[in-house]
Amino acid sequence: MATRFFASLSRPGLWPGLLFERMRRLLTLPPGDLLRDAIYRRLWTSILISSLGGQITMLALPLTAAVLLNASPTQMGLLTSMEIAPFVLFSLPGGVWLDRVRKLPVYIFGEAFLGLAVATVPLAAWMGWLTMTWLYVVGFVLGTVYTIAGSASQIVLTQVVSRDRLVEAHAKNALASSGAEVAGPGVAGVLIKLLGAPMALAVDAVLVLFSALILRGIKVQEQLTPSGQADFWRDLKAGVQFVRERALLVSLACTVGSWQLCYNAAQVVQILFATRSLGLSAQEVGLSYVALGAGTVLASVFGHRISAKVGPGPCLVLGVASSGFGWLLLGLMPANAWGVAAFAFMLFMFGVGAVLIFINFLSLRQAVTPAPMLGRMTSTMRWLILIPAGPGALLGGWLGEHVGLRSSLLFAGVGALCLALIAWRHPVIRDVRELPKAEDLEDQNPQGVAGASGLALDLGPNK
Repeated sequence: MATRFFASLSRPGLWPGLLFERMRRLLTLPPGDLLRDAIYRRLWTSILISSLGGQITMLALPLTAAVLLNASPTQMGLLTSMEIAPFVLFSLPGGVWLDRVRKLPVYIFGEAFLGLAVATVPLAAWMGWLTMTWLYVVGFVLGTVYTIAGSASQIVLTQVVSRDRLVEAHAKNALASSGAEVAGPGVAGVLIKLLGAPMALAVDAVLVLFSALILRGIKVQEQLTPSGQADFWRDLKAGVQFVRERALLVSLACTVGSWQLCYNAAQVVQILFATRSLGLSAQEVGLSYVALGAGTVLASVFGHRISAKVGPGPCLVLGVASSGFGWLLLGLMPANAWGVAAFAFMLFMFGVGAVLIFINFLSLRQAVTPAPMLGRMTSTMRWLILIPAGPGALLGGWLGEHVGLRSSLLFAGVGALCLALIAWRHPVIRDVRELPKAEDLEDQNPQGVAGASGLALDLGPNK
């Protein structure tokens, strides 16, 4: 019966048939689509589920500190700094170590350990043990996992997808993350309202553990550096020297690193500003964050077209200016309905700006790097851009506590807009209208370049 019904709908002479046919075509993957590959489909599904859980943590962890523990702006800044510190401490040695081990087991273990770390927060709250010190430790553990296992996950992508299809893979992964950013905050807001912020983290723990289970059994091919060729300090210095000798990479590190300072100064106070100055409930904050997802989806869909039109360098500068405008506007708006609208608009502009920044930042740094150096270049660039993030978080917290929450937002907004102006006047970035080509590895093989390559998928500011 059902078969005859759908067959009748698909008859070309009927308008329901035309509608049904169009829906079928939209839901059918084109031949050769990456999602038709079973291994990549499992990886993509894991990214989607993990990103959804990450959206819950992004809201529930700071809300736990701000609402349940009544954290001060300085304590919020310290919490953010504890999440950033592992990037500064472990990025460089972690990149060298990852070149010598299999990345997929590190990725899977990291996802599982992440779930266990997050699960300690609701457990501690239930037992009456939860303190800011506990959250500091959890934040440091999360940052460590993001540093090591996050880099491993980025390299696993290059083992699953051929190099000529990495752009397509990045776009699909970005849409998976963006989709989670649209749905995640609303789900997080409902969970926080029903369960409370600490217990909402238990849902994230379950999602992350499920994400790790999906990855089990995936088979990838990789070549490790023979032990006789491995020299830790030589390999570490080779990655740093490679970045230092290339003006484009240095300029990108300075620009994105300075933007990270502004971003973290604003991030540590925006939850406090929403709950204390604007009077929003946890659920209303979650619903506001849907605007962030909408911005990332919009930029993910149209970002590559903008980049092709104006060039990767100018597009990156546009992303810096977009986020800066959002922070500045929120800092200037009164604490009424206009302020609430400005909060959602700020999140939207940040979502657009962050994607425009990191799509082009990622593409430019990959384009000038030979494959065997990608892993160490990635760890070096992550280290450089996140060095200013910790001071930015501490500065934002200090300004919020001693001058006012608005002062942190105004600092971030004015700083980002000034940075965009400086970057626009810098020809090394402004004049990049198309992706440069990587050097021929046979002609310019840096000392110590050997072993497996790594490729970063940096679609978020803390990547």
